[in-house]
This record gives sequence, C-alpha cells and structure tokens, in this order.
Amino acid sequence: MPIRNPSTTNGRDPCMSFVLLRSNVFIRNARKIIKKQPSFAQNIQDTLELLQIDPFQPRLRTHKLKGELKESYACNAGYDLRIIFKFVDHENQQAILWESLGTHDEVY
Repeated sequence: MPIRNPSTTNGRDPCMSFVLLRSNVFIRNARKIIKKQPSFAQNIQDTLELLQIDPFQPRLRTHKLKGELKESYACNAGYDLRIIFKFVDHENQQAILWESLGTHDEVY
C-alpha cells in the first residue's frame, strides 16, 4: 500500500488524525518497558500522540524499514527506544498499526 503523507495527500486535511490500532505484541512490550523504566511512559505517550497527528513530524525521525520489516516504518520514542508501525486500511480509513516497541536491538 503506498504511503500517504498527511501533509501532501490530495483532499486530506493535514490536521485530521489517523485511526490507531495496537497489536498484542506492542501492548506487551509497552507494559514491560514501562514496568522496568516508568520514566519512559511520558516519552512513549508523547510519541504516540505525534504519530497520530503527523507520522512524518521531523522530531520522530520516521523512516521506512528494509528486509523482513520492509512494509513497516520506525520512529524514535527516546534515546534508544523505537516504535515500529505500519499504515493499514481500517474500515475505509487510513490507520496506523503499532506493531512493536523496544530498544534498537530489540525491534530490529
């Protein structure tokens, strides 16, 4: 599925947010990370809010992945914390599926 950057998509309001979907893996990883490092909770929350509004916001450093994860994107959620996600269609709307969360070594 071609990626549609919300700031350049024809007919799409750049202020309109994406539908958000969480995988079970993402939920499990988030709980584990927040339990170990409660201070990461706010960084994760801030990043997820930015992703919903504009996944290509420069602060996120969003980039397309290669290899086995070639259909996915990654963004920074802190110094060594990454969120892996992909764009999907959900009930005729473009959505972001949060796939995984972890350190660089854990998610790649």
